[in-house]
Amino acid sequence: MNAIKRILGIVWISIGMGAVYYLIVNQAIMLWNKGGENYIPAIIYTVILCPMIAGSLGTFGFYSLRGEFDSKD
Repeated sequence: MNAIKRILGIVWISIGMGAVYYLIVNQAIMLWNKGGENYIPAIIYTVILCPMIAGSLGTFGFYSLRGEFDSKD
């Protein structure tokens, strides 16, 4: 079970990077290019959501890889 938790750490880090890529490429850049009233969602995606998603999923995956969630039985 501990090996599965460590493998899932890689999965969590991958999901975090994929989510950030999706937000930047498919959402934020498109809104930056449109301009006008679309700057507010673009700023939210770029400045608030991307660091939160990358930080939380990356940290969770890192701790999982380190073995912080391993059972000590």
